Amino acid sequence: MSLPPEKATELKQIIHEQLNRMNVHSKIREVLAETIKDELGDESHNFSEEDLIKALRRRGIIDDVMKELHFLEDGLSREFTSTPKPAIHFVDKEPRTLKKTNIDPSRRYLHLQVLGGKAFLEHLQELDPLPGQVCSTFTLSLHFRNQRFRSKPIPCACEPDFQDGFLLEVHKDSLGDASRMADATTLLSICDPIQLVLIKTDTSGETTLVASHFLEWRSVLGVDRGVTSLAVELQGVGAECKIPVGVLNVKLELYPPLTQTLSPEIVNTQLTLERQKTAEKERLFLVYAKQWWREYLQIRPSHNSRLVKIFAQDENGVNRPVCSYVRSLRAGRLLDTPRQAARFVNVLGYEKAPVVGGGGKQEQWCTMLAFLCRNKGDCEDHCTLLCSLLLGFGLDAYVCVGTKGRGVAHTWVMTYGTDGAVTFWESLTGQRYVHKPINPDDPPLVEQPKPLYPYKTIGCLFNHQRFLANCQPSDSVDLCVFDLNDESRWKPMSEEAIKSICSPGSTPSLPLFPPLCSSLLDSAAESNEIELQLRVLVTEHRKDLGLATVWDDQLSYLLSPALAAYEIERTTGISAGNEEFQDAIRRAVPDGHTFKGFPIHFVHRNARRAFATCLRSPFCDEIVGCRGDQMRLAVRVRVFTYPESACAVWIMFACKYRSVL
Repeated sequence: MSLPPEKATELKQIIHEQLNRMNVHSKIREVLAETIKDELGDESHNFSEEDLIKALRRRGIIDDVMKELHFLEDGLSREFTSTPKPAIHFVDKEPRTLKKTNIDPSRRYLHLQVLGGKAFLEHLQELDPLPGQVCSTFTLSLHFRNQRFRSKPIPCACEPDFQDGFLLEVHKDSLGDASRMADATTLLSICDPIQLVLIKTDTSGETTLVASHFLEWRSVLGVDRGVTSLAVELQGVGAECKIPVGVLNVKLELYPPLTQTLSPEIVNTQLTLERQKTAEKERLFLVYAKQWWREYLQIRPSHNSRLVKIFAQDENGVNRPVCSYVRSLRAGRLLDTPRQAARFVNVLGYEKAPVVGGGGKQEQWCTMLAFLCRNKGDCEDHCTLLCSLLLGFGLDAYVCVGTKGRGVAHTWVMTYGTDGAVTFWESLTGQRYVHKPINPDDPPLVEQPKPLYPYKTIGCLFNHQRFLANCQPSDSVDLCVFDLNDESRWKPMSEEAIKSICSPGSTPSLPLFPPLCSSLLDSAAESNEIELQLRVLVTEHRKDLGLATVWDDQLSYLLSPALAAYEIERTTGISAGNEEFQDAIRRAVPDGHTFKGFPIHFVHRNARRAFATCLRSPFCDEIVGCRGDQMRLAVRVRVFTYPESACAVWIMFACKYRSVL
């Protein structure tokens, strides 16, 4: 490991101060004089450095120094892994440590370097932040063939200072090719692009999707030495998908270099053929979809008003079949059960696609990488992720498109059991509902099931292999019979037609699903940080009311089991541990005293925002502003982490005081 000059100088200074503090220099001089005099006599001219070290080791001086340095090791490592001086531009709350990568000499790699950006004109007027001031940051995320990377955050600027490199492994997965290094022809046949997603994070931690770009990297196969530089123009998203937002300077390099490069004409010809093939597949599917839609309308004229959604626009304004947004996705060891997957999707933030001006809802179904990197999205994004995870767990899952109360368009997820049982999953809340259809032909005295779900109508449902439109006389969810194999009730699309354009690898333009990433958050550290901030905010709030604040640490600790039980109940639907919590509170609150508690749940980690929300509740406001004899306050925060650094934050405010009549 090499240190920059200023760090090396600083390290030398610390070592020098440590040796002075231990008075090591005088000890060395004493040993030197004694050794020369007693052991070497007149042969001092032959005295070597090795002889001195042996003498120091015999007297235990070197061992003493090493023990002292070992004692300070943690302190030194903390000092050199953190910033040695105040941050000038921003504070990175998720420090990233560089890890060594084992390079397989039998594989070929693509080294992608991002060497700065320019023309991010939205930030042209931004002034340089003052020292120590927190500012908005850019983060660049990459996905290529099941490999994900993320740059370190850098301050937003007209010319952002991206200086990051990513090593992408390039090889064929097919039998017989995976064990040998990919040559130029094999590399040319790998049509997967590199997806780049640029996220802006503001000073309050809110994220915004700035750009999503698919980089065609194979131009590097037609240049000498396998090195090329590109100026990648990033387009906006949603309504601004045709407007440039900035340019990234990218350098691509193959490692090891190709022994025989391809001519640029061959590369361009291959890319042109792939585009033509993709366009032809899309044209044929569109022709089929139009014919299918005409047949559907001929069944019943009222079908024209049903929500049968065959295509949806992604963040780049590209129309894609809805089946391409779902894929069987396995979470590895990050999620253990379907219900835990539903909880994970639930704690990802909910935000409708932004609209400039009025005119109703802007439709935008995000690609999976854009949704995960942004950590929030619309209900369609949540549904496609939840459906993909449930498919990965082996369930027969579908995304349903319909309406909820007041005719508002909505999507949710349905699982179809082997026994015909139908379960609805609300992706925004994690709740599950069992569907039991109402038979309108039953006599009036027959008791009908009362639906608990909020859904009113359903137009269609789909997953990665099937698309079915509701052709029953009524599209009411209450009356709907979910026998998906009955074509008189559900009109299916050809599975072969869907497979031709939505199966993995069917078209190069179809983005692959990224693997989920484990959380970067330290649950205990985050919980402590938010709790300390809330204590300060409560103390300041009560000071403004003219009240003193005394905290009861033991009472705060006793609130932990309740918060854990709330999260378990949200995940599994089963309540547990309430008896122990109530017993502990009864023991902690003396006779004649009153206890009040207020739990609340958030999916963000902004303490000030959470406290402002809490104060809107009269119950919480009553606790925080409580007056009484021997009044003690308590607050407990518990952060439960999930993949993609999503989190569920539970907060509980409590107080106890002696009742005075």
